[in-house]
Amino acid sequence: MQSGLSADCQKQLQDALGADAELKNERQVSYWMSGHRADFCVMLMDPDPAKVDGVHQRIMAPGLGQFIEPVWSFVSMSEISEYVPTIDRFRDRLIAGGADPESPEVAAKVAAYERRLPMMNEQRLRPEIPDWPAACFYPMNKSRVVGANWFSEPFSARNAMMAEHAQSGIAFAGKVSQLISVGVGLDDWEWMVTLWGRNPEYLREIVYKMRFDKASAKYAEFGPFYVGYRAGAEEILDHCQLL
Repeated sequence: MQSGLSADCQKQLQDALGADAELKNERQVSYWMSGHRADFCVMLMDPDPAKVDGVHQRIMAPGLGQFIEPVWSFVSMSEISEYVPTIDRFRDRLIAGGADPESPEVAAKVAAYERRLPMMNEQRLRPEIPDWPAACFYPMNKSRVVGANWFSEPFSARNAMMAEHAQSGIAFAGKVSQLISVGVGLDDWEWMVTLWGRNPEYLREIVYKMRFDKASAKYAEFGPFYVGYRAGAEEILDHCQLL
């Protein structure tokens, strides 16, 4: 009696998650999922949307597909946020914080930021996914309710709140890496937050800490949270008791 998936079905998943160079996405990583809402997930990033969807189609094709029930997906694009300071805005922020505009310290900080900015923007658009064990995915919107309508606030106020939010995240450098992708016009939620952690405890800590920032406490609306642990096809099959 067969106790797991057939060899053909196992190979179908292995081929989909480990596709050759022609089919594989530029960034492609899979996880087994914690909890009962999903068994595994795949995160895909590529300039060609057909290649992104192609992995889903290969998993759902006849054979393995009869055993798979898709439960959730999110389509989004990477972006450079409007709240990422330009070099001039970065300098203005230092001065607004009390720094002497003519001081060598301000000049040094601005020069350092100017060197870092291209690398940071590249990471926002084409992130290097860290080889860390834990990941968390959740969608979010900015609220539009009376008294807390994010989109009716002036840019200066939104920018200040997002600067505070960013400072909270900086405290987790080296522990958590983040990607914010935009789903406006592409999916039901406006943004997707992806967090990679060296330890799942760090994921809990950063989400809790950032809940107190005004941009989150007053204006954020959150969707379902999915937490997973990095795994290839063989590890997923083994974890799900399908071998």
